[in-house]
Amino acid sequence: MPQLGIWEVLIIILIIVILFGAGRIAKAGGELGKGIRAFKEGLQGKDSETTDQDDAEIDSAKEDQ
Repeated sequence: MPQLGIWEVLIIILIIVILFGAGRIAKAGGELGKGIRAFKEGLQGKDSETTDQDDAEIDSAKEDQ
């Protein structure tokens, strides 16, 4: 498989920018970053909304016993 040189990569990037536009590519990059960040937080268990609700339900269940 032949390797891509710098000129081939630049031509491919130019074609992508022409086809999709710079704004759309920036928006897609931002969404990709948000998705990666959410995935990492999910792996670490930092889902604050559900964690806070779950903690409150556990505390109220302990008080009822």
